[in-house]
Amino acid sequence: MTSTSRTTPTGAAGRSRTHWRVVDIVVCAVVGVAAGVALWAFGIAYRPLAEGLAFLAPLSAVLNGGFLFPALLGGLVVRRPGAALFAEVLAGLTSMLIGTEWGVPVLVWAVVQGLAAELGFAVLGYRRWGLPAALLSGACAGLAVGLMDTTFYYPAWESGYKLLYVLFSVPSGIVLAGLLAHLVVRALARTGALSGFASGRSGERV
Repeated sequence: MTSTSRTTPTGAAGRSRTHWRVVDIVVCAVVGVAAGVALWAFGIAYRPLAEGLAFLAPLSAVLNGGFLFPALLGGLVVRRPGAALFAEVLAGLTSMLIGTEWGVPVLVWAVVQGLAAELGFAVLGYRRWGLPAALLSGACAGLAVGLMDTTFYYPAWESGYKLLYVLFSVPSGIVLAGLLAHLVVRALARTGALSGFASGRSGERV
């Protein structure tokens, strides 16, 4: 008698990676709101920190990764296409509603940053969620915010300053967003808080 195969069809496996469960939506929303509060607090600290780097204006880009953290955290926890964008936009909306000096444009930046973070995961087909994926996604988001800032906030800067700003923004996204989110998700996974997610069950963790 021929035994029935228990292997998962390729199509079903693909759907499981892209299909959002209710718990995915809820957790991603919680991550976005919580990160939004942290983003608001970081926004308050940003100004004095940036002023401390005023001796070389483009150095302020080393702080950019802090604004990208929600996207990476949402993406690495939920592991679904769109999670990074969802978390980043919700974090931006939350910080805007609490009150930030940047106002409504925060949402525009959040959309761009979230999409850029998604690009890093999409390049790997939403199949890899380890440290390299986190760093790649952080780099993409760092590049995006660097280009956005130099285009709209600092259009009068000379090209050399703009290039330096972008070059400082990319590693900031890698470290403050990618690496930090990777470490946070690993820590959460060890507590069992992510047991309902692949990020909490897999040996790779993120």
